[in-house]
Amino acid sequence: MNLFNRELSWLQFNERVLQEAMDNRVPLIERVRFLGIYSNNLDEFFRVRVANLRRMMHVKRKSVDGFNGTASQLYDRIREVVLNQQATFEKAYMQIQKELKEEKIFHVDEKNIDTVKEEEIHDYFHQTLKHVIVPVILDNSNPFPRLQDSAIYLAVKLSTKKKCGFALIKIPEEQERFYTIVDGENSYVILIDDIIRLHLKDIFQILDYDKFEAYTFKFTRDAELDFDDDISVSLIDSIEKSIKNRKKGTPIRFVYDSKMPKDLHAFLLKKLNLKFGLNSIPGGKYHNFKDFIKFPDFGKKHLLFAKQYPVAHPSFEKKKSLLKEVIKSDVLLHFPYQRFDYVVDLLREASIDPKVKSIRINVYRLARNSQIMNALLSAVMNGKYVEVFLELKARFDEENNLYWANTLTEAGAKVIYDVGNLKVHSKLLQIARKSSSGEHLITYIGTGNFNEKTAKIYSDIALLTANPVITKEVQKVFNILDNNLDRSLFKQLFVSPINTRRKFLSLIEQEIKNKKKGLSSGIKIKLNNLTDEKMISKLYDASRAGVKIELNIRGICCLIPGLKDKSENITVISIIDRYLEHARIFIFENGGNSLYYISSADWMERNLDKRIEVTVPILDFELQKELNLVFDLQAKGNVKARIIDKEQRNIYRKNGDVGFHAQAETYRYFLEKGNSNV
Repeated sequence: MNLFNRELSWLQFNERVLQEAMDNRVPLIERVRFLGIYSNNLDEFFRVRVANLRRMMHVKRKSVDGFNGTASQLYDRIREVVLNQQATFEKAYMQIQKELKEEKIFHVDEKNIDTVKEEEIHDYFHQTLKHVIVPVILDNSNPFPRLQDSAIYLAVKLSTKKKCGFALIKIPEEQERFYTIVDGENSYVILIDDIIRLHLKDIFQILDYDKFEAYTFKFTRDAELDFDDDISVSLIDSIEKSIKNRKKGTPIRFVYDSKMPKDLHAFLLKKLNLKFGLNSIPGGKYHNFKDFIKFPDFGKKHLLFAKQYPVAHPSFEKKKSLLKEVIKSDVLLHFPYQRFDYVVDLLREASIDPKVKSIRINVYRLARNSQIMNALLSAVMNGKYVEVFLELKARFDEENNLYWANTLTEAGAKVIYDVGNLKVHSKLLQIARKSSSGEHLITYIGTGNFNEKTAKIYSDIALLTANPVITKEVQKVFNILDNNLDRSLFKQLFVSPINTRRKFLSLIEQEIKNKKKGLSSGIKIKLNNLTDEKMISKLYDASRAGVKIELNIRGICCLIPGLKDKSENITVISIIDRYLEHARIFIFENGGNSLYYISSADWMERNLDKRIEVTVPILDFELQKELNLVFDLQAKGNVKARIIDKEQRNIYRKNGDVGFHAQAETYRYFLEKGNSNV
């Protein structure tokens, strides 16, 4: 078999996240938060990938790519892996709790809280929590309530010696999951789940029961949106309808406290139309660990990552006009190491500059309270022509993007949100500015979203340029978004689905030819995901020809390195650390005249053939050197880098006796660069 299965490779990526929760080099509370990230990732995996696999099972497709078996057998294998990871997860959390105690942070529950603290918690329950709890009695006289996909529930068993009943309590999402108490040097945290357990008798006091037990569970539905094919229905109406239907999606997973009584468990499975052992996964006492991303730190800074403030960029810091600086020379921004504020400042400047005539932008994901959008609203109010392509089909961001589409439209911006069946995943901004020296198209092409929140934790790169060789072609991309009948030719840009696949295949082929001619050859690639079979096959061809290939793949990697006579010249590492590696970088040796690119696109079929994506060459020599240096800093990593091998064992890379922490060294580089040039 020449490929890893995509779903199993993704689970190995999430295991690398789980490794961070077990790594004692990671500050303690950050380890708790990695448990939250792992949990959140797994929820989305079931809602999307496993849901898709279940659809394959229903059509009884016989084989699955990269897996020697049927879709049903792959589902069983996924469940086996998840159960094993769940055991590791529980072990990690128990170890973290032990270490928290050493820091005088105590996780208490309804069984081990002392009387004084119980009185404070009792007051909190009756004054605040009780009023947002809605208990539901479960019996055959009432229909079973519709469960929310993102919520967690307490299944309650009410009993006496002679009878029993069941009830349901949704953990209120509007309340913080954690209640904290500081008592001298000691800090205590209790989940509101346990506060509710502590007060079950109060909640059900009018009922004739004397024993109350509560067990957590959560419920996952298919999250795929189905869009109406009726051409009389607008995309906005279709998406609004689909978001509502998502809440009624097919049940995919039922995760429950393994100590739940059998009669209560069987009752819930029956009511939810689920099967024991197929949809159900036993777990620990607490679920929705994604909430643990916000675990309180009690002001203990040594239990957190040391602050790393984004540093100045020498081209922009203390400059009066950012637009004029970009007109002078290309600028490469590296987030979160450098300030994302520059992008917002650029738009704010454009909104009041009388020489700016128009702003065009395409957006995939936004912050809730987006400074980018507010800057665009300012531009509209200042009489600028503002054109925004908003991707309404960005999964789980549909509602937020709908809000901004309506807000911008009401303000007077031109909003576009449909290019046929293609999602628009590129990250482009173009500001048209006319002056006595002519028109300049100040252009931004990035690997990550226009999202100031994620720019603090996602590692991304953006090119700012006024070079007409690039900007005129970006203008063509915007024309395609504005009029999807427009089909332009591109010489510099790689634009999916027009020429990206062909261009990359050609570049790999050139490296093969160079190797055969005895010229300098080599390929360096950094991606989030590598799944496309044709691209992988071409990399295998290059490896067989003797081309050295270095891959840095954060997430899914279906390529198998180290196969005899196929991929012996390919090495793969994966870095999971405090920042989410999100940039896409491509470097081709090209006979000694190296070519450099950044892109919004991973090498997946959807990114190459079914989305609008943009790959841009880095033409400035100094910026090429910087991009190469950033790639090589990560290639040297031996602290947070794992080796992706034939078995995907996630073994930490060891190359030398001295630890080289790639992200820390990258930050140090930009810190020194900023301080020495400002």
